[in-house]
Amino acid sequence: MYLYWLPVGAGDHVVRVCSGVYELLAALVQRRRPCHLYHSALEVIVPEGRYVIEVTPIPAGAPGERGVVAEGAVGSDLLGQARLFRYQVRRWQGGVIPDVSYAVDVAKVAGDATGQRVLELVPSVPALVWGRDQLHTGDMWNSNSVTSWLLASAGVDLSGLGPPAGGRAPGWDAGRVAAARPAGDALRPPHAA
Repeated sequence: MYLYWLPVGAGDHVVRVCSGVYELLAALVQRRRPCHLYHSALEVIVPEGRYVIEVTPIPAGAPGERGVVAEGAVGSDLLGQARLFRYQVRRWQGGVIPDVSYAVDVAKVAGDATGQRVLELVPSVPALVWGRDQLHTGDMWNSNSVTSWLLASAGVDLSGLGPPAGGRAPGWDAGRVAAARPAGDALRPPHAA
């Protein structure tokens, strides 16, 4: 199983500019230097074939063609009623990572058995509101949350994993923290238990 780190907005000028503004403002508020932002994706190779696990906006077309197993809202549940404000989680056999040519780093993180476990976990990934901290983890939920939740839930040690040097992966900690919670409490904020 391979973990890909891709620059946020690679190949998409609008996303790149918006994420750059977001990171500049976040850095000012947090009194630090701006960092490069990264988006993660997984490639799992098992005897049955090669799979891509990624979170993406919802394009037009039939969802079954892309291995879609979950969808969630972006920004708020209300906005998420429109396709433009929804995301999808893909477990796509033979799929492609659209911006893979921009990958800054690729790391082998586990073997076939763990990869198989990750594939089994994908349909149960929390489909929380993108960009919000509904679980009160201190980090927003997004594509990096899905990746770290899957890896941690499958037993991968995340201590040595993270974005390339000089970069940030917003959402990474949200998935890690959610996966560490007891099974019944994983999707509830701490004060709701």
